[in-house]
Amino acid sequence: MPTGLQRLADDLDERLAEVDARYTATYPGADGSRQPVHTVYIPADRYEAGTATQWGAQALEVLDAHIDGPADLAAVTGIDPALAEEVLPLVETKLRTEPIEDLRIDFEDGFTQAGVPVQDRDADEDAHVARTAALVAADLSATPFVGLRFSSFEAATRRRGLRTLDGFVSVLAQSGSVPDGFVVTLPKVTATEQVSAMVTVCEHLETTYSLTAPLRFEIQIETPQAICGPDGTAAVATMIRAAQGRCSGLHYGTYDYSAACDIAAEYQAMDHPVADHAKATMQVAAAGTGVRLSDGSTNRLPVGDRESIRQAWGLHARLVDRSLRRGFYQGWDLHPAQLPTRYAATFAFYRRSLPTAAARIAAYVDPSLSSGYLDEPATARALASFLLRGTSCGAVTEKEVCERTGTTLDHLARLAGRPVETTR
Repeated sequence: MPTGLQRLADDLDERLAEVDARYTATYPGADGSRQPVHTVYIPADRYEAGTATQWGAQALEVLDAHIDGPADLAAVTGIDPALAEEVLPLVETKLRTEPIEDLRIDFEDGFTQAGVPVQDRDADEDAHVARTAALVAADLSATPFVGLRFSSFEAATRRRGLRTLDGFVSVLAQSGSVPDGFVVTLPKVTATEQVSAMVTVCEHLETTYSLTAPLRFEIQIETPQAICGPDGTAAVATMIRAAQGRCSGLHYGTYDYSAACDIAAEYQAMDHPVADHAKATMQVAAAGTGVRLSDGSTNRLPVGDRESIRQAWGLHARLVDRSLRRGFYQGWDLHPAQLPTRYAATFAFYRRSLPTAAARIAAYVDPSLSSGYLDEPATARALASFLLRGTSCGAVTEKEVCERTGTTLDHLARLAGRPVETTR
């Protein structure tokens, strides 16, 4: 490099050093670990030992009762009939072996304490905290991911939420350690300061209980104030930064958010325009930060007579597929009967695009091949990430991916910009 140009380059390095460091710290990218395809919320008073297995059995029962083979699954969900032939046995296997990927024991909206006198509710909640935390500690393999949702840091519920979180972590710590994949959910966030407060709480718990790994938390986007701050800025972006690397995800809360925007109950839905606006803002704010996205839930449950169940399944499958196509690879499920369509739609999403995605990766790795696309590194990164996601949830097998791409999962991890050791 000519001397003059070298001096200019040195000057630019010095001038932009702070910007470079700030960008690297703010946008570290994904850590490459597995992301669950859903989070199941179960009220604390209904959570028992074996709940995950029971949900799988109930899901299989309703699937067997109301789906008459692959062609019928295709008719109900809109999946291509040929694809349904591949998907149905995969769904059945998933429901037997890993029906719930991410479990959230709910001490917030789902925990109604119906029939418990007001004066007894604190003691009742404390008892459920101790009981459910002990169940989690006794069977760390019940679900791959687990955590709790506690009451928000709004003034009226702050102390109760803090008491619940402390009690739960205390039991886990006394039982050995906080399990891998443990995450807590901070609901109804309205201000960045609440996120900063959550960081302080995590630091306190880590010190108090000598935790060896940092606590991480999800921010639930359930209020318009979490999207647009009073000064007009995207508040959710400032919340991610305020979390100081502890925010694992942004979870959209369909019904609280819709109600806060004054949407009539009949029209509150995951695909309403106000939902799309909020989620698009979340998506842009989280891009490159390593913070994951989760869509919300549909409250149209597959219950009742056969026709009602099948109609609810059709809606759920469409909404899951819609979320996946928009880059939301996780969502909420609230009932065992939602599991069949969660997995059917998810597996179909990955298997539908497997041939094309694998062929494009194969051509990217080996230029002598042709896929009909001229893919650049950014697209190759997205293709590799897609195949890794499909493998981790069970939609496609490692053998299928490796045979079709002509490479290995470790190579795909490198193409995706992920640490190799996190691919499995």
